[in-house]
Amino acid sequence: MVTIKSKREIELMREAGRVAYLAQKEIEKAIKPGISTFELDKIAETVIRACGGIPAEKGYPSGIKGVPDFPGSICSSINDEVIHGIPSKKAILKDGDIISIDLVAYKNGYNGDCARTYIVGNVSKETKRLVEVTKQAFFEGIKFAKKGNRLGDISHAIGSFIEENGYSVVREFQGHGIGTKMHEDPGIPNYGKPGRGIRLEPGMTLAIEPMVIMGKPGILELDDGWTIITQDGSLSAHYENTILITEKEPEILTII
Repeated sequence: MVTIKSKREIELMREAGRVAYLAQKEIEKAIKPGISTFELDKIAETVIRACGGIPAEKGYPSGIKGVPDFPGSICSSINDEVIHGIPSKKAILKDGDIISIDLVAYKNGYNGDCARTYIVGNVSKETKRLVEVTKQAFFEGIKFAKKGNRLGDISHAIGSFIEENGYSVVREFQGHGIGTKMHEDPGIPNYGKPGRGIRLEPGMTLAIEPMVIMGKPGILELDDGWTIITQDGSLSAHYENTILITEKEPEILTII
């Protein structure tokens, strides 16, 4: 069931989004060659807890027998890692890397979810373009995140933009509704046909998150049960914000 948030709930969603944004900004400041994803994880946790929140990804259940719950406060995915990379002292950033940081702040019963792909040091023009196109795909999508439009309008805009730029859409994972739970209805694919899906209504809160592969489509799951990588070893980027459907333009809750 898709939930419509009350004015009070929207204020709580704004605060959760603010905390998530602040954690991303501190991580952005710390990104440099030589830092570990374990250190970035601690930065995020410190910021979120200092703001009175909880890192919602920490301890998130895998739901799979034999696979432990997620151990980090962030998902830290380097280069060909698409999503769900596990923070580690052994994962050291190098000049020329890109890293996607996905985090969720839970505060006062509500969640704020956002992801960014950061450039580490000096990267090629091709790599920089991948990151820029992935971010822009989000903004192309939310042009259609308006009252009366359909969910498929957002999905179509994202997928079309990605493919027109010569990249591949990750089809196995998608965006989602968000609120008291990290993942709520509806699921929001990054591809689709316009005019399909539910109609958008004011009060809906959605996590829109393009996941893009530089090379061919196709992903694999590592033995840790969490980390998803590109099948062909090509780079991947990820960009996400929590948004609110309003009477007019959408409001981004995880950008201040």
